[in-house]
Amino acid sequence: MHPVTLRRVEVARIEDVTPGMRRVTFTGAQLEAFTSDNGLAQPAFVSGGFDDDIRLVFAHPGQPVPVLPTQGRGRLDWAKDDRPLYRAYTVRRFDPGTGELDVDFVTHGIGVATTWAQRARAGDRLHFFGPQSSAGPVPPSDWLLVAGDDTALPAIGRLLEELPEDARAQVFVEVAERGHVQRLRELPGVEVTWLVRGEGDLLLDAVRKAPWWQGTPFAWIAGERGVVRELRRHLVEDRTMPRKDIDFTGYWKHTDVVVLADDAATPDPERNTDAYEKFHELADLVPALAIRVAAGLGLGDLLAAGAASGAELAARTGSDERALGKLLRYLHTIGILAETTGTEAGAARYTLTEVGDFLADDYWADLLDPASALGRQAQGIFGLAESVRTGKASYASVTGSTFAQLRAEQSFSDQLLDSIAAGAAYLGAPLADSGVFDGVDHLVLRSDGAGVEAREITARHPGIRVTISAPPAQADWLRRDLPTSVPDAGQRARITVVTEAGVDPAPDAATVLLVFALGALGDEAAAAVLRSAAANLPAGGRVLLIEDLFDPDHADEHDGEEDLLALTRDGTGLRTEAELGAVVALAGLREAGRRTVGWGTVIRELVTT
Repeated sequence: MHPVTLRRVEVARIEDVTPGMRRVTFTGAQLEAFTSDNGLAQPAFVSGGFDDDIRLVFAHPGQPVPVLPTQGRGRLDWAKDDRPLYRAYTVRRFDPGTGELDVDFVTHGIGVATTWAQRARAGDRLHFFGPQSSAGPVPPSDWLLVAGDDTALPAIGRLLEELPEDARAQVFVEVAERGHVQRLRELPGVEVTWLVRGEGDLLLDAVRKAPWWQGTPFAWIAGERGVVRELRRHLVEDRTMPRKDIDFTGYWKHTDVVVLADDAATPDPERNTDAYEKFHELADLVPALAIRVAAGLGLGDLLAAGAASGAELAARTGSDERALGKLLRYLHTIGILAETTGTEAGAARYTLTEVGDFLADDYWADLLDPASALGRQAQGIFGLAESVRTGKASYASVTGSTFAQLRAEQSFSDQLLDSIAAGAAYLGAPLADSGVFDGVDHLVLRSDGAGVEAREITARHPGIRVTISAPPAQADWLRRDLPTSVPDAGQRARITVVTEAGVDPAPDAATVLLVFALGALGDEAAAAVLRSAAANLPAGGRVLLIEDLFDPDHADEHDGEEDLLALTRDGTGLRTEAELGAVVALAGLREAGRRTVGWGTVIRELVTT
């Protein structure tokens, strides 16, 4: 995970690797650490993953300069009324020693970035931001299956350069013409198969026919979205690969490009939606509910395995066929499903569209399923009117129990914490690298993602001990989860989980870390938690606090959504900077300093007044 930084670079040189691929080498002082125009210190550019992508920012056709954001602390703030134009591209090579960044552009076809690359000259300037995160090396496996088209070649080329000498892999690359075949690093255990459109098998057929080596593979596939979707389905359904062992990305989609009337090489910008259409879209309640019902029924996975009729889907989901047919028809009208001709007379068969593909994505399916832990968190929104009238949580009115009561149930707590742990590393790694734990011998930690965060902290600070303080249901889950979240036995030996009584620090702990621990609490209760955390700290002790806040100047619809969800769930909401400051003062503490890490996450250092 990397702070999001806007950088300005210029073209140093251009090389046509093949007639279908142009390599542009960028240089510039802002690839090193620098200070942005508003005085914020920015880190040097890094790229640690072979498929890292950056966003190149372009000017809209006919405009002399691009729409650019304001640089924030670890994030970018875009003006609400300006529509930026940027495209994602892979970091083909970055050499910190020479300060050179290579980006490869496919030069056949029409696109904003493609046209820019074809017309670029040495000295041209460009802005970009990212990578926002690096996946790092591929997970351990017996061999790799790598498949992609022209657009995946930069990532594939970098992957082959970074593989160890004893790596074993089957690599399939589809290109438009024979002349587009590139010279790639050769390894004794790696077989590279080039596929040329019009000369035989294409990517999907070649992978289907490939011999399946012994052992456990890991697959990386990228390219045209429809092909990637079918490849993933083949690996899951036919090759029985676990989904966790497949990394897939749809870089582009076959579509008709509408070009500018006066420039046949430049796509026409998207047309603005008029006010009526925008309001209709915002006010429409049914799509959100219908998509969540579809997720709860598991339609994404069922349709990802191939086209199916309403009767087949009803049988597999245990639904009423007539009623399910209405849902399927509606999902077709909003572009989630496509309709194909069935073998039965008059029987429609459905498949997922490009938009509907997200229903088969594990993250979105879990988030949208009303019965999942994440889905159940949001159920209070159906009582929004009550919460607005009363200022209190409406969760109990909707579900029959308060959210606090639900969180105390072990089964729900287990499910929720499983989901939270999956994303906790995005905060844990930058938090551990922030410097706030330098010299700390013993840390008390309270966080829903405590296991993963403790892993990152103990890995980077070999002398530190961590005591995790948690409510009963959460403490039970954490004890069971530690071998998974912290596989290293040496690190686990330095981590203790205790059932909390307040957040009293351990006798010899001088630092307490609270991560998103106050959001569900009213001001008095939140201040009591802070007082408890600081109560027995020795002289010089600190409470480190991380909280989500509502920034009125830079808030977007997602911030507003989370604010309303918290209101209906807990009766609270996201605090502003001033509101959090008032809670800190009420607790008898003051802010002695702060650090910004990751994507704008602020660590506040609190001490007694």
